[in-house]
Amino acid sequence: MATEPAKPPLVDRLRAQRDRHRQRAKAVRALYVVGGFTLLLAGAIMLITPGPAFVVIPIGLAILSLEFMWAERLLGKALQQAEVARRKAAQTTRAERLLTLTAGLLACAAIAAWAVFGDIPLLPV
Repeated sequence: MATEPAKPPLVDRLRAQRDRHRQRAKAVRALYVVGGFTLLLAGAIMLITPGPAFVVIPIGLAILSLEFMWAERLLGKALQQAEVARRKAAQTTRAERLLTLTAGLLACAAIAAWAVFGDIPLLPV
């Protein structure tokens, strides 16, 4: 039975910083909220378009966690899941890594072949 990972230290640091944040002017706090939601929306868009969604979303949640408890809970869950994924990735076998690399190279070769022999629109080849 797997034990649940400990709460990430970032969440505890943000919780400690929340008291200082609450003493800021309301206009500054509003800018934090707007910035946090902007980053969260940009990260959500990056889930379906190219971009570092898995970096931008936690940053947006970290900013929003200064104001909202729901953002702190989501950030904690996201960081715990990231730690679980990191541990699983570290436990992959050499064969799994080679298969992943081979699949990536084959995908790149297929796109290159399509570009040369096919007709990819908007690709100047």
